[in-house]
Amino acid sequence: MPLEMNKEVFVTCAVTGSGGTQDRSPHVPRSPKDIAESAIAAAKAGAAVVHCHVRDPDSGAPSRRLDLYREVTDRIRDAEVDVVLNLTAGMGGDMVFGPTSSPLPLRETGTDMVGAEERVAHVAECLPEICTLDCGTMNFAEADYVMTNTPGMLRAMGGMMTELGVKPEIEAFDTGHLWFAKQLVEEGVLDGPALVQLCMGVPWGAPDDLNTFMAMVNNVPDDWTFSAFALGRNQMAYVAASVLAGGNVRVGLEDNLWLEKGVLATNAQLVEKAVGIIEGMGARVIGPAEVREKLSLVKRAPR
Repeated sequence: MPLEMNKEVFVTCAVTGSGGTQDRSPHVPRSPKDIAESAIAAAKAGAAVVHCHVRDPDSGAPSRRLDLYREVTDRIRDAEVDVVLNLTAGMGGDMVFGPTSSPLPLRETGTDMVGAEERVAHVAECLPEICTLDCGTMNFAEADYVMTNTPGMLRAMGGMMTELGVKPEIEAFDTGHLWFAKQLVEEGVLDGPALVQLCMGVPWGAPDDLNTFMAMVNNVPDDWTFSAFALGRNQMAYVAASVLAGGNVRVGLEDNLWLEKGVLATNAQLVEKAVGIIEGMGARVIGPAEVREKLSLVKRAPR
């Protein structure tokens, strides 16, 4: 596939994530107020989309509490700066097995398995323009942890998102996830053209070398919209790589804590740096109104 650089790029800021980064940087927001303020600062810096998880305000541990999502949503919606809201729906599919000699029963610590309705309950109440759909099961970093998204669960969750009028952002951690995403569109579970986030360098999904990245890009249908990111030190390199390959950009503290060697970043600083790279390549950074038009999104008040 010949490269066709994207000349009109939107930036997504992944504000806080659910990883164990809360004690590794003072800039990782924990409370709904801090998460919303960091998202708003990222929007002011040029992010058209903010992708939000929530955390326990005291411990910083990942959470699925509906009241936390609602507070984040209300604070962002009430801000003077417009931004497209993207809430995760990736929580609630965590399985942590016991030791290899006796994997069952599952370990209570870290295991969080709930039904499709509960996994999208905050989406149904908060009505963001976008929510994520992790399109496959994967061995995920730790030895005995599996991120679990079965075909049946994904069909159920995807159908609920479509019925709610919230656009799924398909998070693809490997080529098989794109294969199944195309099946969901073919079945009518998801509306096409779809929106995809290519997640590169996440152990043990697709590595972030350029050959693998282009294999992922080449598996995205031509009429779909894609964005991409890589973890850690390659985050900014993937700003350029994604734009050059025809895609959009994701940065943020969910994926990388550092502005440069030895300097911890804020979300706004990461967005500013990405905007500089995009504009330096001769592309234009588009805002939330243009993203809504491009992706046929509707901004709505929470229920």
